[in-house]
Amino acid sequence: MTRILVVEDDPDLGLALRVLLTRASYTAVHAADGRDALRLLFAERPALMILDIGLPELDGWEVLERTRDMSDLPVLLLTARGAETDRVRGLRAGADDYLPKPFGNEELLARVEALLRRSGPARWAGGGYGDDGLRLVPERRSALWQGQETRLSDIEYRLLQVLVRNRGRVITTDQLLDRVWDDQEGTGRERVKFAVLRLRRKLRQAAGDEAADPLEAVRGLGYRYRPEEKGNGDGGPDDGPQDARGRAEGP
Repeated sequence: MTRILVVEDDPDLGLALRVLLTRASYTAVHAADGRDALRLLFAERPALMILDIGLPELDGWEVLERTRDMSDLPVLLLTARGAETDRVRGLRAGADDYLPKPFGNEELLARVEALLRRSGPARWAGGGYGDDGLRLVPERRSALWQGQETRLSDIEYRLLQVLVRNRGRVITTDQLLDRVWDDQEGTGRERVKFAVLRLRRKLRQAAGDEAADPLEAVRGLGYRYRPEEKGNGDGGPDDGPQDARGRAEGP
């Protein structure tokens, strides 16, 4: 059965969630604090995590940050009703969805089902995660591209992490500003273009091939990571990010 980690310090709510998930044919594992949650993440390798923010030992924000350093499993965040800042912060930090308390049982199960349906099997650190061509190595903030490791800045790593976690899907410039730079105003859009340019150069240099590049600029929309292709046939290292037809043009 699909294993779900419930991280909730309220014993009554924790029990209720375990019963609800078990009746829905899931295997529910419970952690009552942040440290126990991280231990169970390594031990159980769940398919999904339901995470409360207000936890003892380590709070939900720290658990979420450390989780994203080692896995891309879907995370459903439990927040206080009306706490919009918590919901926004959680989504920017890497949560996949949120549910305000109190919530209905059917809504929680529907959100769990939706997250599991649209997410592939979770990838875990220890060998990195990614695909056969490119793998992220969270503990070193680096990437293995075509068998060669390249060290990345924090911004470059987070940028690549967002694109890899959404493999094959176009992520808009505004979404990248939100998730990588935490830019609430949407200013500085050019910074995305040039960060992608630097990242692509590093990947090409690691592969020793100026045409080897798994990132694609989609004209007028944003960028995407294409795991099915090792390169997109773009130009040399001085070119800007290109669109699907190979023109040096950012979105």
